[in-house]
Amino acid sequence: MTTTWPVRPLDLADEEVAAAVHRIGRAAYAVEAELIGFDGIPALHESLADLRGRPLQWRGAVGADGEIGGFVAWEREADGTVCVDRLCVDPARFRLGIASLLLRHLLAELPPRVPVTVTTGAANAPAVALYERLRFVRGADFSPAPGLVMASFALAPRTADST
Repeated sequence: MTTTWPVRPLDLADEEVAAAVHRIGRAAYAVEAELIGFDGIPALHESLADLRGRPLQWRGAVGADGEIGGFVAWEREADGTVCVDRLCVDPARFRLGIASLLLRHLLAELPPRVPVTVTTGAANAPAVALYERLRFVRGADFSPAPGLVMASFALAPRTADST
């Protein structure tokens, strides 16, 4: 049986939603930490209060059972660029297309002329492949901390029919 994952806004003021997002984020970032060999990822160590205090917009893939399978969160920069802050999928639900679904939904929700950026650990091959598959262009790698190399990606403004 194929599970569908409708995407809807997530309200982190809701205790149950916030707890699920926090749990999924920590589990997903633990997998990334293992992949990239760096456990200092800030989101891996943030408290629930810190998570809720971030000025982000949230969308989640929510199963028929009400369970959140994954989420995407972003913010708009002063220049109008949308910066994807995090894209996390519950590790128990990896390889179901949830990350692609969430990113495609976000891109469809944005006006086509808005540039979009995202970063991930350079050694996180599944995330790198996802962004490249969705036509993000890899920019320069950078190292914000010793032992950590990040890959930056940008999606140029699109035409209305290119999402």
